[in-house]
Amino acid sequence: KVGYHLTKALVAEGHEVLVVERDRGKCEVIAEELGSVVVQGDGCEVATLAEVGAARADLVIAVTGDDEDNLVVCQVAKLRFSAPRTIARINDPRNELIFRKLGIDETVSSTKLIMEHIQSELPSHPLIHLLDFRSYGLEIVEFKLSHDAAAVGKRLRDLQLPPSSIVPLVISKTRGAIVPTGDTLLEEDDEIIAVTKAETEEALRAQLMGR
Repeated sequence: KVGYHLTKALVAEGHEVLVVERDRGKCEVIAEELGSVVVQGDGCEVATLAEVGAARADLVIAVTGDDEDNLVVCQVAKLRFSAPRTIARINDPRNELIFRKLGIDETVSSTKLIMEHIQSELPSHPLIHLLDFRSYGLEIVEFKLSHDAAAVGKRLRDLQLPPSSIVPLVISKTRGAIVPTGDTLLEEDDEIIAVTKAETEEALRAQLMGR
């Protein structure tokens, strides 16, 4: 289902897409609705990926319901066909670190995304991960300042932000979206959008939240 809807969206935007699907019945449904954008086969097999032209793909995306299959598809695409970028769906969030260590460029975990949305509504979880730039070792995170946060009442220049950490945006209930300067005063309920390294995330949290 993920592959079908993803293909439909990409085709609508004018991209060249080819779906590899094992099930003949599903192939027939896709072909009937979207045209000749589907090939029956096993994306884990080198011969199948060679047949569908993985060597010239800009991006190989594996979104089956099986993490092991998604890992194999992406690894074969990168190691055998030198695919520039790969994206893998992860059903078990515990597998994310394994995928990263084995060279998969991007991973998408629906469980993790849903949890982050839930946490964004909980005052006990003031930090939300928005985006990772793994190639550069950077991440974009969001902090919501509670009334007792350490940064409330301080100007941005008064905070000792960790190296390689910047605050490009502050979203305030009273002032709207602000591109902050050193003189920007931080208030309760402000949402702080920050860019930082994973290893300095806790230090940044301590400066903003005090915990």
